[in-house]
Amino acid sequence: MDYENTSKPLTQRQLKVGETLKKIIANLFIKDQIVLPEISSRAITITEVRVSPDLRHAKVYFLPLAGEKSELALEILNQFAYEVKKKVRASWTAKFLPNLRFVLDQSFDYAEKIEKIIIANTEEK
Repeated sequence: MDYENTSKPLTQRQLKVGETLKKIIANLFIKDQIVLPEISSRAITITEVRVSPDLRHAKVYFLPLAGEKSELALEILNQFAYEVKKKVRASWTAKFLPNLRFVLDQSFDYAEKIEKIIIANTEEK
């Protein structure tokens, strides 16, 4: 289910659930309560969580510290997504906890690319 490619905006409920999940997962990573092989959970920044309309699935956007080992981090986080979900469950109060899928956040790279284009265009004039 690709719930991001819809023309409908996210509902208040989706936004609230996403923000709550983001805080819980970020706290778990900051407090190093999740042990991941080859990467430190403290080196992971959770930038956004988007939840499907039925609240059953969530995409967790993240950035590794300084962009190091991003592909490795993506692979490991998705491999251990169920373990993360089990840790989140302790702090979760809603009826359903969405399944987690980790996605590398490309928005900062995209913004940097656009900024370089704008700067290049303004310098030419």
